[in-house]
Amino acid sequence: MRLRALLNTDALGLRLLGGEDELDRTVRGVMTTDLKDPSRYLSGGELVLTGLAWRHDAADSEPFVRILAGAGVAALAAGEAELGDIPDDLVVACARHRLPLFAVHESVAFATITEHVVRQVSGERAGDLAAVVDRHRRMMTSGPAGGGPDVVLDLLGSDLDLRAWVLSPTGRPIAGPAPGLPADVCAGLASGHLAAARTGRRGPHRVTVDATTYSLFPIRSSGRSGGASRDVRETVLSDWLLAVEADAADWPEERLDLLQGVTQLIAVERDRRDAARTVRRRLAQEVLELVQTGAAPAEIAARLRVAAPVLLPGLGAAPHWQVVVARVEWDGGEIEGGPVAQSLLEEILVDPLATGPEHSDRIAVAHTGDEAIALVPLPAVSSERDGFESGILADALLEAVRDPLSAGLDGDGRITLGVSAAVHSAEGLRGALEEARHARRVAAARPGRVCAAGHQELASHVLLLPFVPDDVRRAFTARLLDPLRDYDRRHRAELIPTLEAFLECDGSWTRCATRLHLHVNTLRYRVGRIEQLTSRDLSRLEDKLDFFLALRMS
Repeated sequence: MRLRALLNTDALGLRLLGGEDELDRTVRGVMTTDLKDPSRYLSGGELVLTGLAWRHDAADSEPFVRILAGAGVAALAAGEAELGDIPDDLVVACARHRLPLFAVHESVAFATITEHVVRQVSGERAGDLAAVVDRHRRMMTSGPAGGGPDVVLDLLGSDLDLRAWVLSPTGRPIAGPAPGLPADVCAGLASGHLAAARTGRRGPHRVTVDATTYSLFPIRSSGRSGGASRDVRETVLSDWLLAVEADAADWPEERLDLLQGVTQLIAVERDRRDAARTVRRRLAQEVLELVQTGAAPAEIAARLRVAAPVLLPGLGAAPHWQVVVARVEWDGGEIEGGPVAQSLLEEILVDPLATGPEHSDRIAVAHTGDEAIALVPLPAVSSERDGFESGILADALLEAVRDPLSAGLDGDGRITLGVSAAVHSAEGLRGALEEARHARRVAAARPGRVCAAGHQELASHVLLLPFVPDDVRRAFTARLLDPLRDYDRRHRAELIPTLEAFLECDGSWTRCATRLHLHVNTLRYRVGRIEQLTSRDLSRLEDKLDFFLALRMS
């Protein structure tokens, strides 16, 4: 109970003499004493009742009050029966030590106050314990299976007045009350969590962001918990966290146990979501095995048709595809990086092109060796003149998560990612995979713990260097020419011959039209179609050079 409640209880006859700003202190017990030094009997939080028999002169007040304040008592209540008015020296000493002081009317027995305080405190303790048990029961019956983590967090808010959020290791909000936390706060909490987790200290961890203190409880998936000897680096980049807007430093064990129970319930939800990814992981593994073993395009296309409705439900048209390759490397190399990279990609690629909650998780990630490979579907364009979707851009991929991931790496690891261009067919998937792998190698050549590179950074002049793999050259060629070949095959439009003639005529409209026996407007239409399908501009020297190289290598 609080001091304010005691003061507002008329039957106790208490009169406040000082400490009005401290009335929100909690009373955990009561003690009656007239000893000059009662410190051995104090444990903190008591309301001390005294008849002032210890006071012989004004000099006695200061040491008595100093002892009480040092023991952490909640307040002092002095009886008026012995001396009448409370001495001024006691009032001054209490004010100096910020100890609330009450006067007890001579008609009120100390036993009455003691009985009231004991009854209230005991009732609250019993109620707290019962509430803890009841909350556990309610969470187990109406927890994640009945609405996800938000149900559990709602109970924390309604029963304990605690605002809490579930965040991913990169700071992505997973569940919590509205309004949500600002993005910079989420990133700060995730960084603090990952940095603390790398130290091996037991949670909760305390982090202050924008003058607000949060207590962070790790949520460890039961499916990946392993033994006590498991290296923290194997899960630090994948475990969720529970961020509570409160300082848990002084919480009683019952409340800490309750929050640990909450993390266990949310871990059940995490395991359920991981299980739901099993189908997508298997599809990715099957597709990638076909691609890497040189299977026929028809076989790969059949597998992609199976994957499309799983990853993009409700869309009738076959999607385009993009490949993202990630590698997580730790100093020493004793930890297998593939599973860690897989969890990381599943996290940072969640909902890359979100249009609603129904598309919250639509990627497929497999891992092989030390790398993870994500197969990302992009909605098919509405019409051919729209060209390819731009899809995931390497520059933006790590922008919001770079700081948390760097904290998780803690100076002894690296994350590198490569992103391919979008491809529209099974024939282009092998080239996209090699392109993403080569882009990752470009990222790995850069300084920094967290780096990414995209297909745009595979400059055409690099392809002339002898160390570039043939697969990368083929990927470059396929990315530029496959859309044109496919269009020619379906429409007999002769875009490839038109492109060759246009380049050989140095971009001269008149000479090229004469050579192809076309009207200039027809030539302009074909060149415009080439530019739309490839997202290139044939008036730019760089794009002309890329097309020239692609045609020579095809």
